[in-house]
Amino acid sequence: MYAAIGNKPKFDLWIILIYLALIAIGWLSIYSAASVEQYESILDMNQVYGKQLLWIGLAVFLIVIILAVEVKFYERFAGIIYVISLLSLAGLFVFGKEIAGATSWYAFGPVSLQPSEFAKFATALAVAKYLSQLDINVRDLKHLIIVSGIILLPAILIVPQPDPGSALVYSAFFFALHREGLSLWFLTLGLVALALFIGSLLIGPIWVTVTVIVVLLLLFLLSRKRYKQRRTAKPAVSWYLLAMVVCAAFAFSTQYVFDNLFQERHRNRINIVLGLVEDSQGVQYNIIQSEIAIGSGGLTGKGLLQGTQTQGGFVPAQDTDFIFSAIGEEWGFLGAGFTVILFMALVYRLVIMAERQRNQFARVYGYCVAGIFFIHFFINIGMVLGLLPTVGIPLPFMSYGGSGLWGFTILLFIFVKLDAHRMSYDH
Repeated sequence: MYAAIGNKPKFDLWIILIYLALIAIGWLSIYSAASVEQYESILDMNQVYGKQLLWIGLAVFLIVIILAVEVKFYERFAGIIYVISLLSLAGLFVFGKEIAGATSWYAFGPVSLQPSEFAKFATALAVAKYLSQLDINVRDLKHLIIVSGIILLPAILIVPQPDPGSALVYSAFFFALHREGLSLWFLTLGLVALALFIGSLLIGPIWVTVTVIVVLLLLFLLSRKRYKQRRTAKPAVSWYLLAMVVCAAFAFSTQYVFDNLFQERHRNRINIVLGLVEDSQGVQYNIIQSEIAIGSGGLTGKGLLQGTQTQGGFVPAQDTDFIFSAIGEEWGFLGAGFTVILFMALVYRLVIMAERQRNQFARVYGYCVAGIFFIHFFINIGMVLGLLPTVGIPLPFMSYGGSGLWGFTILLFIFVKLDAHRMSYDH
């Protein structure tokens, strides 16, 4: 399904329709999150729904510019755009404005911009540019280290703001790296590290180490059995011993890292999700109120502007990170389910578009875009449902804020532009 006039570029209509649907649902949810007493006009710039309407209008202007720019511009200047994004992140340590405990913003009069929202598309362009060069193989250790550095640099600059949620999004680039040949073993290692981290907090490093030793011993014995029966590669004892030492060291260092590198609010959120502490009036309050709001919506919801939790302002940050709770209360399971389906359709369509690209730059960028949207959607909704720690990740196109809306819009429509020219755009 495309939009085309004559020989002009064919823009994917499905992705545009999904974008418009998410924007519309997001604005209605922001509108409903304001109390009834605040309503004067949808253009009231003193209210978040009025400001968001302005951001949406400016986002349309950005789309026009993105689609008007010559298609090869994005590949040709990917490196420069990436360096500018790094400088904007580094500049926060000197010129940044603190909001909600994080120095993640530049203040320009009444307007504040968050450069981490724009660093995502800049990093995606840089990753696509590097991997699309001749003789670059992500399975080669040298190339893997370089592309990992490209991904980690902005994340390293974001963490100390502190904004670990935004830094976590950079794990999304694994999808693109895997598509280009990176083994799933790297994902397995990441999952093992996460399991060790959580296990060490829950049951302690000693029991985690004992469990690791038992598991690795069983794996070693099984590999020896296969070697004797099928004459496969002989298992190397040294590798299993090294794995035991590394896992034990990681487990015993977890508590130190948790206590010294995480801020108290982040430790509290993780402890609450793991069930290690109860704090119904503190950090856990957000999650409890969010669950109440979503649960009270039932099958069809209470109706627009009819949500008691939403109208009463019981859920903190309901127009930003917890916007999904307003959808759940006022539109019910059907409305929330439809929103989830829209995000799943967005990611699926992006993957389909990425696979049909004729050059590697566009394909890699497409997978980066799909991965970023998936991580945002997955973590935000998991957070709102109380399944994941509250890490401050917005729901794309729905959470209030100009920086987030513009950043996601630029991220998406650069790919729409690349896809529209896929038949004529050659590497």
